[in-house]
Amino acid sequence: MTAQTALTAFQTHEVFNQTPALEDYNLFTTDRALMDAAESNGAGWAKDRLSAYGAKLGSAEVIEQGRLAHKFPPQLKLFDRFGHRVDEVEFHPAWHNIMSLIIGEGLHSAPWAEPKPGAHVARAAAYIMHAQIEPGSQCPTTMTYGCVPAIKRDAAIAEIWLPKIYSRQYDGRNKPIAEKTGTLIGMGMTEKQGGSDVRANTTKAVPVGAGGPGAEYIITGHKWFFSCPQIDAHLVLAHSPNGLSCFFVPRWLPDGSKNAIHIQRLKDKVGNRSNASSEVEFHGAHGWLLGEEGRGVPTIIEMGTYTRLDCALGSAGLLRGAVAQALHHVYHRRAFQRHLIDQPLMTNVVADLAIESEAATALAMRLARAFDRAGDDAQEAAFRRLCTPAVKYWVCKRAPNAVVEAMEVLGGNGYVDEGPLGMLYKEIPLNSIWEGSGNVMCLDVLRALQKSPDVLEAFFAELAPALGSDRRLDVAIGNLKDEFADLSEIEHRARHVVEKMMTALQGALLVRHAPAAVSDAFCASRLGGDWGRAFGTLPKGIDTRAIADRARPV
Repeated sequence: MTAQTALTAFQTHEVFNQTPALEDYNLFTTDRALMDAAESNGAGWAKDRLSAYGAKLGSAEVIEQGRLAHKFPPQLKLFDRFGHRVDEVEFHPAWHNIMSLIIGEGLHSAPWAEPKPGAHVARAAAYIMHAQIEPGSQCPTTMTYGCVPAIKRDAAIAEIWLPKIYSRQYDGRNKPIAEKTGTLIGMGMTEKQGGSDVRANTTKAVPVGAGGPGAEYIITGHKWFFSCPQIDAHLVLAHSPNGLSCFFVPRWLPDGSKNAIHIQRLKDKVGNRSNASSEVEFHGAHGWLLGEEGRGVPTIIEMGTYTRLDCALGSAGLLRGAVAQALHHVYHRRAFQRHLIDQPLMTNVVADLAIESEAATALAMRLARAFDRAGDDAQEAAFRRLCTPAVKYWVCKRAPNAVVEAMEVLGGNGYVDEGPLGMLYKEIPLNSIWEGSGNVMCLDVLRALQKSPDVLEAFFAELAPALGSDRRLDVAIGNLKDEFADLSEIEHRARHVVEKMMTALQGALLVRHAPAAVSDAFCASRLGGDWGRAFGTLPKGIDTRAIADRARPV
């Protein structure tokens, strides 16, 4: 041991062979799959802005802000020191810094405020990146993004609120809308007794006058999950005289007084720690009817369509973040006299993870393209109707296993909250639960098939350009058609059918847009092989090193 490395008092060893932190890197330019997906889905024009955002997110400073926001969760403050009820939520400064970043990038409203071809795709790429650094801040961002079509139903509300929703200034102050520079919107759907069955809700809304669209109602009841109680307004489901309806419920009333929305407690969640989720009661709160009475579910489901997209994008981002950490580790860590990446079995594992991540990114980004084009293209609209729940189901269902595998790559260092994988691991189940669990998504796919047969035609039209590119994909598409030839016991088989749909679609996207090594590995394992076991079971003949090199975050 040299004089320079001599141990000092209270030191027993020299620290070496530890992987350096993955920081000060660009989340966009080091993610070839994401760059390719942005380009192929119509957002190539946004590459400079996406690169700039990727550099911000990958900076050591922003990564540390994300860590702090997660480490120090929000605290509920029901009363001030004089005993006045305030119903406020206090956040660590890091939360507000991250919120300023994501709102400044326009992820809450840019496709609405600045519509152009590829706007939803460009936002989707930025959303995938942001998920890797601080996903809790995406909850208020997503809900605001999804609420815009519903708010546009009421001209009076839209006139006041949309300009401040479109603002890129984050304003976290607890103030009436007239005093704020920017605003965020949430939603309140589920209750204790119903969960996904919102028609079992018991919250009541009584009209102040004659009632009807845009009219004021008095709301009494509760919500069991009420995310982001600190933001400025929520879309709330309640039973009015003519059925379940959707109401716009602001935190502050037009006269400058507080609305009667009382926070009962904040949820003690497994993950999503930086974000405040709550239980609330409405003690005669004021709300304004959006749309028709009795049409609350269709009104708020339109919002849910956009938030389901974000569930898929968020899971694709969390998956990419975990895989990036695993790849970064294996290129630096040595064991048994070799870097981990040079050990064939480990190369198989990380290549398999990289394929899973690229396939998820390709799928979620293709769905985002449908959101860009659905308004002008009937086939894209049909594709979106069928594939939004299907993509949400599949990406959110596959990602947790992959994140766990990535954690295992790092061993014990992956299983501590000091590193980023702990946060990703605890966050990843949420997107599969939020906005409808796996069963709800698969049943929604069946509803789309039953109500609109043209959605299946749109789906197979998307697969058609890939036919003839890979024999295994052709067989998978043929088998999938057979699944729809016999619709007996289709509900029992719903998950099986949706999984086959999504793997066929992923295969079709990859053979058209990914390098041959990636598409060959996907088709060999997911479509043509004995798939479904642990990651790291790619068959022989796959160029695993080329796949790993492509996905490495450098």
